[in-house]
Amino acid sequence: MKFTQVALPLLFSGAAFAAPAADKTLKARSTQICGQYDSVATGAYTVYQDLWGQDSATSGSQCSTVTSLSGSTIVWSTSWSWAGASSSVKSYANIALDSVAKTGVKVSSISAIPAVWKWGYTGSSIVADVSWDIFTASTAGGTNEYEIMIWLAAIGGAGPISSTGSPIATATIAGYEFKLYSGPNGDTTVYSFVASSEATNFDGIRTTSG
Repeated sequence: MKFTQVALPLLFSGAAFAAPAADKTLKARSTQICGQYDSVATGAYTVYQDLWGQDSATSGSQCSTVTSLSGSTIVWSTSWSWAGASSSVKSYANIALDSVAKTGVKVSSISAIPAVWKWGYTGSSIVADVSWDIFTASTAGGTNEYEIMIWLAAIGGAGPISSTGSPIATATIAGYEFKLYSGPNGDTTVYSFVASSEATNFDGIRTTSG
């Protein structure tokens, strides 16, 4: 299976992940990483493998490839094959905007989050989501209290954390309908906006603070 992220400018935050075991700066036109917590930094971004759940698989592997960077647009892909524990998450390959992910910003200082994501996939029997992932806390460097996810796709039966299994609201963003789910993940309250249909060419997330 393979995901190709053909354009991914300005990501607000990446996923939660363990400290990477390897850190490579992109020098060649294309760089591949395959280790459990490998990462590759290029421009303002870092791409992470994040195979945090690989031990639940009976076999398999994953590699991520950063192809190019032009201005604020980065092109990357992830290929994988897993066997066993079909209902368990194996990994969360992700990309982070370093200036935000490493230091954080105050929500009150955010007037907009311009973002574009063009992506596609090949393969079969895929269970995955394609999402932005944002964490917030009351204090800088504090424990996560809220997680906000924006799912552009729920593939193969993947579903968000939900207390009831049903959406609590709907919203239209950039012409796409999203259903909002909410539920706890430990001490973190998770809000997930899930697109009703796959948004493979998404342009227009804008967040205004009031």
